[in-house]
Amino acid sequence: MQNPSGTLLSRFSMEVGVACFTGLLGAIVCYGSTEFGTGWGDAGPEPGYFPFYIGLFIMLASAGVLVQAFLTHRDRQEVFLTREQGHRILLFFLPMFAFVAASMVLGLYVSLALYLFGVMTIQGKYSAPKALSVCLGTIVVFYFVFEKWFQVPLLKGPLEAWLKIY
Repeated sequence: MQNPSGTLLSRFSMEVGVACFTGLLGAIVCYGSTEFGTGWGDAGPEPGYFPFYIGLFIMLASAGVLVQAFLTHRDRQEVFLTREQGHRILLFFLPMFAFVAASMVLGLYVSLALYLFGVMTIQGKYSAPKALSVCLGTIVVFYFVFEKWFQVPLLKGPLEAWLKIY
């Protein structure tokens, strides 16, 4: 696809960005592993030996992607992401981000109910009673599966404290 007006990111810029990011991650792994030793000790490899070489492998692969991007895609104007696609990604990501942020304040159960209700009614165009029934059913199932059966407490907020649900 040749550079339409709605282009947000080109494939070349995305490949270069990802190669640089993964190369940086590999360098961080290598640097961190030097703290634990990267050679051989009396009992064999030191604790940082394998992470160091994994980090080097990541950096080498990133360099390969970077070279390939310059050799293959530099002169092409291939589209990676258009404005419409970016908008659709944001429509998915923003409610999820709000869910995670609200979970820290309101707890998982209330945030999950708000998230499901909002996504079902706004994005899914479901009726409010149907969305509410799914929200309540999901919360009840989560409560019994995690809290009662598996005995794994989920993050709770002020509503659960007020209702004395521990």
